[in-house]
Amino acid sequence: MAQVERPFPLPASKEEQQEWIEAVLATPGVNVPRNALSNIAPFIVEPSSLLGMADGAGHRRLAERALRRIVTEAGDMTVLAVRMHGVGGVVWEHNERISSAWHSLADPSKVTENRRAMGQVYSWTRVTSEGREEVFAALRSSVASRAELIADVELAVEALSKRVGHRPYDLKQDLVLNGQQEPGLFVAQQFQLDEAPLEGEDGQPLHPDEHWGWMAVRGNNRTKERQEIFEVTSAEVLTGVPLKKIGGEGEKLVFDAEEWLARLSETLNEEYIDAGGWEPDSPSRAVRAKNVAVVDAHLVVGSPTPRRLYRIVQMSNRRDHVHPPLEFTQNDRSRALARSVLGAYVAAGCLDEKTAEVLSGSAPITDLPGVPGSATVSELRDLRSMMLLRELFPTEREKRFLIRRVLSESPPSQLSAPEVNRRARAWSALTSESYPKVWNPRIGEMFQASDVREGIAVSGRPLRELLDEAETDDAAFEELVSYRAAHWLAAFGIIDADRGSLTGQKADEDDGTEATRVRRTVRNTLNALRNNSRRQAVAVLRELALAMDQGDRTPRRVSRSGERLVEPMKGAWFNREFPKETGKRPSKHKTGSKVAAGSPKAGATTHDRSRSASDPVGDGPPTLPAIASSSGINATEARSDAEGVTHSSDAAGTRGMELEPHPSAGAAAPRAASSCLEQWADELMTRVSRLLDESRQAKELLDRMTDRVREENVSFAFSRGQADAIVRDVPRALRALRELPELVEALTQPAG
Repeated sequence: MAQVERPFPLPASKEEQQEWIEAVLATPGVNVPRNALSNIAPFIVEPSSLLGMADGAGHRRLAERALRRIVTEAGDMTVLAVRMHGVGGVVWEHNERISSAWHSLADPSKVTENRRAMGQVYSWTRVTSEGREEVFAALRSSVASRAELIADVELAVEALSKRVGHRPYDLKQDLVLNGQQEPGLFVAQQFQLDEAPLEGEDGQPLHPDEHWGWMAVRGNNRTKERQEIFEVTSAEVLTGVPLKKIGGEGEKLVFDAEEWLARLSETLNEEYIDAGGWEPDSPSRAVRAKNVAVVDAHLVVGSPTPRRLYRIVQMSNRRDHVHPPLEFTQNDRSRALARSVLGAYVAAGCLDEKTAEVLSGSAPITDLPGVPGSATVSELRDLRSMMLLRELFPTEREKRFLIRRVLSESPPSQLSAPEVNRRARAWSALTSESYPKVWNPRIGEMFQASDVREGIAVSGRPLRELLDEAETDDAAFEELVSYRAAHWLAAFGIIDADRGSLTGQKADEDDGTEATRVRRTVRNTLNALRNNSRRQAVAVLRELALAMDQGDRTPRRVSRSGERLVEPMKGAWFNREFPKETGKRPSKHKTGSKVAAGSPKAGATTHDRSRSASDPVGDGPPTLPAIASSSGINATEARSDAEGVTHSSDAAGTRGMELEPHPSAGAAAPRAASSCLEQWADELMTRVSRLLDESRQAKELLDRMTDRVREENVSFAFSRGQADAIVRDVPRALRALRELPELVEALTQPAG
């Protein structure tokens, strides 16, 4: 008679489990706590197969073939390769894919926006009988209560579920049909409950006061999906499984993994037999779980530097974030990339562990040595952000080599715009951890590659001093605008990253109606702050800092004289006060000008003049460079990717520089030749002043196209004809420009 298949293994005998635990602890290089091994032992399939031959005293150790040494930028660890019951493991809240779902410890505001705070992780230690502290290869956390612990795990599962759409295939179906092909990586963690357990009628506690779990460092999604197939949650594996899920009745919890795992496997084996064996479309959970009844797993059992274990285990999976698969969101990916760099610095001795923890977001900013107790929220955030900026754009030779190695970059002299932007996004993403709301990390894309190849050296002046002196101190003002303004504006939703299209981008106007946002890059926004009233720009920055210090309240508008107003500061207001276009607010017509009545105002751009009177100043986009119309690129496509989106008839003039007065709707003919010459001179000044802006915007457009080509993994962005037309027109424009200085001098009033 054929033997009936029973695919779900029962726990090994108590004796076999104990022998395995003793052998693991006796193996050189292993320093995992005994309690952690006792927790995972019931899940290990055939543990005796992992052991070597007994020595003369009858003692056994792990076989060499079962051990692996993993080397990371943050340090080394020893892992044990095992066959594990498929329901084992726990989804980890500290997974990089879901870090933005949590309120970071690096946010000093305590404003959570309904996000749970990320718990702090410590090394697992024990005090010996001699009073000496020993550190082991495990982690430890404190949790307020059992309910809080369950909620943390459930939130981690939920956050992972929200990212399923980024994966190009159905992972659960893949596991059902093909099983698990790659091993997960698990680290032991103890959760100590601050709240004492409730007691039953017999005076006994209703649940343990601590829980051990093996957390999925690599393979969080696979752990979640496997457990959903088994119809057991990750929180239940950690804190106790209800009887009804393991063949019994009622809600009573079974905490001992030895007991509940045995009952679960027996129940599943019976269900599998009743279902008649394997059938891919069967609704039976036992049939669906058959191919993941046993999976390969790597357990962290040792490290020569256990105090760095938290960073080491995360670093082992971070190369996937530097060269990411599709399921990573941009914010989580950029944060992981930055943490990879910080981990490499720590391992090389270039950065201390405590500072790295704060910069990584796993410890409060106040943990930094020397932080004054009187520091405000804005000052704490600024301190961390500037430290991050220095680490991601280092000036030190050793760090520049390390970051290049971690990010697989070009040599510093050849650092490209996409590589600079990747670092900038990492800086921006980790900076946003100190704020209640995350922003698009592309807000950080504000640097020119040529300016940061040797690193960024900030002054180190306190934020309070910079804000106090910015009106009269050029260096203080420039430092605030260059390195603070974009993040502060993004934190309050006043600006956001240019998404490449105006579709769906709406902002509330003053009267409650919706107004289309202005397409602009971060650099354009910062230039607008530089080019308009400094007093108003500084007042905006001071108000944003004050809003942070007062509970991240809604910031208020400021007048051009720097006074704080009652109305809330919003994006539409900012775009009017600090308009796009050439970056400067149009000046009023000067008294005494000889410009003819009805003629365009001196100093206004041709785009300003062609706009209807009802359009608010600064809310409309600028003209697109003529390169789009002359190169064969579809005008609509070019407008959706360039800085501006409105074509006017003066675009062609950027190429030909025809010195003809621009017609204005309803404008009268010039009264005299002198008026015409004055008007033409004003227009020439405007056109020439715009040339630099237009050329920079063309370069920014090419930078964005380069990024998009890499992100979408396409071979090219231009057809051969388009590229030839663009390359042909650029030299023509340069030839015309070279003639301008001589022609201008010929028509210029002699000096003296």
